[in-house]
Amino acid sequence: MKIAVIGGGAAGYFASISAKEHNPTAKVCLIEKSSKTLAKVKVSGGGRCNVTHNCLNNRLLSQSYPRGEKFLKKSFDQFSVKDTIIWFTERGVELKVEADNRMFPVSDDSQSIILALSKELDRKDVSLRLSVPVKSIQVKDVGFLVEVNGKQEAYDKVIIATGGSRKKSGFQWLTDLGISIVDPAPSLFTFNIPNDSVTKLMGISVPNGQVNIVGEKIRTNGPILITHWGMSGPAILKASALGAKLLAEKNYNFDVSISWIGAKEHDARQVFNDVSITNSQKKITNLNSFGIPGRLWQYLISKSEVDPNRTWNETSKKLQNRLINLLVNDIYCVKGKTTFKEEFVTAGGVVLSEIDSQTMESKVIKGLYFAGEVLDIDGITGGFNFQAAWTTGYIAGKHVGR
Repeated sequence: MKIAVIGGGAAGYFASISAKEHNPTAKVCLIEKSSKTLAKVKVSGGGRCNVTHNCLNNRLLSQSYPRGEKFLKKSFDQFSVKDTIIWFTERGVELKVEADNRMFPVSDDSQSIILALSKELDRKDVSLRLSVPVKSIQVKDVGFLVEVNGKQEAYDKVIIATGGSRKKSGFQWLTDLGISIVDPAPSLFTFNIPNDSVTKLMGISVPNGQVNIVGEKIRTNGPILITHWGMSGPAILKASALGAKLLAEKNYNFDVSISWIGAKEHDARQVFNDVSITNSQKKITNLNSFGIPGRLWQYLISKSEVDPNRTWNETSKKLQNRLINLLVNDIYCVKGKTTFKEEFVTAGGVVLSEIDSQTMESKVIKGLYFAGEVLDIDGITGGFNFQAAWTTGYIAGKHVGR
């Protein structure tokens, strides 16, 4: 049996290894259009590789996928986070859990993951072909013809793991086969807030902020980072994933409400009341009782037009309320997004209703399988997208020979 795996990313590697593991006598060929493989693995997590997320409950795990939750719920029964941990551990890569439950190699170096995958690919005797773009796939009565380098190569089965695409035209070769595609849209992007004084605080972050897309039911919690172009950090990225399609429809022009302290107005007011009673003669500038960075506190005081040299008792109720409101409901006008080429994640791709979640085989074309981001699956930030790649790649490889 000859099996072609198209796409040399995380899902493609895992699909190739799994295909050979479950079909030892098969000839498995991994085909990558560029000269390098595992590009996202290399840059993920600042070069450390956020391998997965420490969530061992498959039901809860699936809830971290704005698109693909129901599809993945049963898939995780075949290859879960626990299986990912075991897989890498058995190949000499110990993983560690960080405070936010993201998981990284103990080495803090993505090269550990790349080496483990590369060595396993070699050990399984999978043929790796680089700089070989696939032009087209033809479905035959038996098997497929894959066009590479101007030649037609025959394969019995094909696994497609080519990743996402910024434009629907990037999926044209699949639509030509009769595969339905959900229009792609960026997921996991940062918010551009041009010409706003908050960007002067670039580099400042809060650990427990809250992000709310005004007028929508999108609310996330976690760290928020102020950048020179706007805002980033896990809470922002989660909101971008949850609102990927909606925000695309808005052309990335919308209002966002930020709670710098993650608390509700009532809770913030109670803290202020307590502080004002015990420290009524202290200057407002010295009443930072929320643990936010000093420069951010000074910025909010200035924005609320509170005189920093006045004491709490000398400050009018109107100005007090304005400051409290900015702490928990600071509104910004987002105009655009910023994505990073290497870590780009898309919502959209192959329609999941046309894929068997237990095998990753197409319901439209027998013998054709899909894995990874080419599917209409995307997770929030934190290692979820890699877990989907490991899971779908493993399952596709497991069943491709049957």
